[in-house]
Amino acid sequence: MPKLVTQTELDAVVRTVARFPEGASLEDINHALGLKLPRRTLQRRLAQLVVEQRLIVTGLGRASRYRWPSVKISAVSEMSAKGTADLTVTIPLSPEGEVVRQTVRAPMQNRHPVGYNRAFLDIYEPNQTFYLSQEIRQRLLEMGRSPDGHRPAGTYARQIYNRLLIDLSWNSSRLEGNTYSLLDTERLLELGEAAEGKDARETQMILNHKAAIELMVEQATEIGFNRYTILNLHALLSENLLANPAAGGRLRTIPVMIAGTVYHPLEVPQLIEECFNRILDATAAIVDPFEQAFFAMVHLPYLQTFEDVNKRVSRLAANLPLIRENLSPLSFVDVPEKAYVDGILGVYELNRVELLRDVFVWAYERSCARYVAVRQSLGEPDPFRLYYRALVTDVVSRVVIGGMDKKTAAAFIKHRAEEDIPQENRMRFIEVIETSLMSLHEGNIARYGLRPPPYRKWKENWL
Repeated sequence: MPKLVTQTELDAVVRTVARFPEGASLEDINHALGLKLPRRTLQRRLAQLVVEQRLIVTGLGRASRYRWPSVKISAVSEMSAKGTADLTVTIPLSPEGEVVRQTVRAPMQNRHPVGYNRAFLDIYEPNQTFYLSQEIRQRLLEMGRSPDGHRPAGTYARQIYNRLLIDLSWNSSRLEGNTYSLLDTERLLELGEAAEGKDARETQMILNHKAAIELMVEQATEIGFNRYTILNLHALLSENLLANPAAGGRLRTIPVMIAGTVYHPLEVPQLIEECFNRILDATAAIVDPFEQAFFAMVHLPYLQTFEDVNKRVSRLAANLPLIRENLSPLSFVDVPEKAYVDGILGVYELNRVELLRDVFVWAYERSCARYVAVRQSLGEPDPFRLYYRALVTDVVSRVVIGGMDKKTAAAFIKHRAEEDIPQENRMRFIEVIETSLMSLHEGNIARYGLRPPPYRKWKENWL
């Protein structure tokens, strides 16, 4: 009988190819893979992945190069009718994740209404059942390790605290539809100045994230998956945002409906309490920090533990084991809102975790690329930045030479994005510019055509 090809083996090949944005030869893949597959076996695996459309192949024979299809860059000759290139970056999905995505994107009238499935929680046995494979957990561990692994809990998070605070507050809020920009968020968190024209709820949402992240970092040695931690995270994240102020930090006692889904959560308070305790016990018993983080992201929103703000609680709670173990945190950098929502809907309506798992793994890789400087992925060019390189350089240099402060710069960047960038790429462009400005220092100003005197003058006014 032919050898059964495991999904883990195929996933490993896809991830290896993804390290080569310009495409990889058979020799490149074999060298980087680490599985020591015979040449002909690897060729068969690659051929299978091409048939499944998980990889693209160009060229023939020894000139063949394999490429990950999830990053799409249209050359100038392939411009759309609008004169803009397709620079959409999508999350690579497993075949199972793609099935989930297609199912939850069907019209609501074609999806069967479902209620809370207690068996989905009860069949999970900590350290025996795994949502993340051993290969995935090991890879995330290798990627997320920091030099502070044996130091007190929270050491690494405190070292990168300012960056983590802004990134996680902004990205988690963005996944809720918050329209604050990255610079708006930085100005609010550092100076306490709300952005003009924004809804007060958006400002409150970001400030609430700040308070919750402070709790996680400052009390890293004390908090965990227990009632005190989860209830207080909810209280901090929901402050001044709930119709019933008394509901903050309390388990839900009323029925709730969730827009955009056919899922109907539990309504009996006693059962909500019982399932919440079971979730806490199971999560606390999980040894692996990544499995623990992902389990929390699955089951806290699925129960709809609180009247609102459930997903925000789960996203921050997922960071508890990572902060405790001094691993790179998960700040949801670049995660598309639609991909995240689809993953959550897969849990709600199908009790399928594969799509949310794909999002989780990709999101952690992106976060590591931001926080772990030694990772190879930091050296890989970002196709979006590469395409807009000249425009990014121009905007950054104008901000500095113009001596703009953060408020003026935010307005200028938004104006340039609206003027020069197609609508589907504007949010990403604004983030690239704001991140570049926040990372600017005398050691990298030459790439923007800047010299020290105007940079120093600008830096003094950057408030």
